[in-house]
Parts: sequence; C-alpha cells; structure tokens
Amino acid sequence: MALHVRGVLLPDDEVRDIWLDGDRVTFDPVPGARTVADTGFVLPGLVDAHCHLGIARGGTPITSLDQARTLARVDRDSGVLALRDAGSPYPYPQLDDEPDLPRLARAGRHVAPPKRYLRDIGLEVGAAEVAAAVAAQAAAGNGWVKLVGDWIDRGVGDLAPAWDPDTMTAAVAAAHAAGVRAAVHTFSESAVEIMVKAGVDSVEHGTGLSLDLIDLMARQGTALVPTMINIRTFGGIAAAARPKFPGYADHMLALRDGFPEVVRAAHEAGVPIYVGTDAGGGIDHGLAAEEMLLLHQQAGMSAVDVLAAASWRAREWLGFPGLVEGGLADLVVYPQDPRRDLAVVRTPSRIVLRGRVVR
Repeated sequence: MALHVRGVLLPDDEVRDIWLDGDRVTFDPVPGARTVADTGFVLPGLVDAHCHLGIARGGTPITSLDQARTLARVDRDSGVLALRDAGSPYPYPQLDDEPDLPRLARAGRHVAPPKRYLRDIGLEVGAAEVAAAVAAQAAAGNGWVKLVGDWIDRGVGDLAPAWDPDTMTAAVAAAHAAGVRAAVHTFSESAVEIMVKAGVDSVEHGTGLSLDLIDLMARQGTALVPTMINIRTFGGIAAAARPKFPGYADHMLALRDGFPEVVRAAHEAGVPIYVGTDAGGGIDHGLAAEEMLLLHQQAGMSAVDVLAAASWRAREWLGFPGLVEGGLADLVVYPQDPRRDLAVVRTPSRIVLRGRVVR
C-alpha cells in the first residue's frame, strides 16, 4: 500500500505532503495511501558513511550473512537507511537489495600493507601487488575501494605510510581506472598528504590534516569522514602502546586532542564532510546520532550542516536520491525540530525504508 506523510520537509523548511508509492517519492496524491505521519519534521533517511558490517565486535571478521543483517538492522532502527561499508573481510553482495536492510555502498576488503593492519581484516600486499589488489577489490565492491594509508610501523615506533608515495599514488589511479572511488584510512600527517595530492576521493579519519591540505581538499572536492566517535578511542590505544612505543602513544594523543580544530577548519574551508561512525570492531552500530552531536558540539558545525552531512548531502554523494520527485522512499520523522535541538535525532518517531514502515 502507498504511504502518505505530512510534515515540515527539510531542508526545504516547508510543510509538505509526501506520497511513497512503493520505493518512489511523489508529491502527487496517490489514491488510497495510508497516512503514517501527519506532523513533525521529515528528513531523507540518515547515512552512516563509514561503517563495517563485515567486522564483529572485538575486531574479528563475521562468519555469516545473518551477522551482517543483524548489524545493519541496528543501524536501520536508529534511522540510518543507507550505509557505506568502508571495507569488509566478509563478502555480502547478496544484501545489496535486501528489502528490509539499509541501502549499501560497499568497498571490498581493505587493501593493506603486510603485517601492519588488523589481523585477518585486510588483504595484505606488498608494493608490487597493490595495483592488482585494488582492481580485484574494485570488482568485489559496488563503487568503492578502501586503502589503508598508514598504520604503526614497529620498526619506526610510530605511524608511517603503508607503502612508498609512488605506490600509494598508483593505487588511487588504479581505483579510478576500474571505475570506482577510493577511500583512504589515514591518521598520520605524511600519509594523508600523499593521498590527498594523489586525488583520493575521501579521507577517512584524517587526524593529520594540515591547513594547506585542507585547502587542497576544498579545491578538489575531496570528502572528509572524520569518525570523531572513533578518534575518542585514541586514549586507550595510546595507553596500551605506551610501554613499547611511547612516541607513537604521544603522537596518537596529540592527534586526538587537535582533531576538533582540524574538522572545524575543514568545514570552514568548504571541505565536504559526511557523518560516519567506523562502527564494527571497536565501535557499536547505531551511533550515527552521537557522531552528529560530536560534529556539532566539538567541531562547531551548525545543526543544519550536520543534518545535511548525515542526510540529504550524504545521500546525494553516495548516489541515493532523497525526498525529491522520483527519489527513493526512505525517510525519518522527528517530533521536534532537530535544527533547534540536534539531540532529537536520537529518537525518531517514524522510520520508513524503501516505502515500508520500520517504526
């Protein structure tokens, strides 16, 4: 049955009647539609632009499709109706169009350096194999490749780039040659510089960004997915590493402490910023609202800009049209105006995914 929703449609800020005819949005009345909301504030379904359905709590690969389904439903039930999986050790293309799950933009496995990433998570390859690995993982995903740009180098005792600059630049070129976009994990200053200059499409975390690189990202349209909720865990990482790697521990704490200003500077420079939690492993699913609040409270983004980063702009970036004529029938309704009190995003009163009521 077609559905009808009436409320203040954001970002238009107008009271509108919206009809959901199957998985299609229309503003033309559909006879016999069932009204499922007649008041409130209506947004296109939220997005978590950096999560991992293929990684279980604790950092081990999942072993079944049902585990991925369970994690995706946690996100769905919080109002997140589209996900970008930024690297999965477990393939699950069967879930791309599953009716009761969020829409999926997926990378294949992380392409990582040998013995310098989370065990059993990445496809670990030497420099000579990186371009071929990128091509293979482009085929395994549905539009994205995930590169591990840096990690601790135990021989150095600190963060270091995953490979030499030419190899990392060639990895981005290989992704683009395969017709997909490239996302890169970076914490360090050196790796993020290499990858931004190489033309990577999105920087994940990006704690090492400088003002010059931020300006370059803004000019290029390079996206930043800060995962601020994950950066808060750097204290625990530093404490565990300090007995053997004190320099690395100090570096991680400095990156953590300076990060809100990095994100603030990126936003002020016009870098596209999107909401992502890094759920999977050490971060629970369903926390997009908490990431939104951190962007607002710590990085100084306005409530409207945070909503855009989690909703209509993020959906456009990933290719999931919002609440426009002919768009996709994903929406969330909030009882109060989230522009006035962003904490409202924790408690949606109505969730509709693919034209079906979830809540």
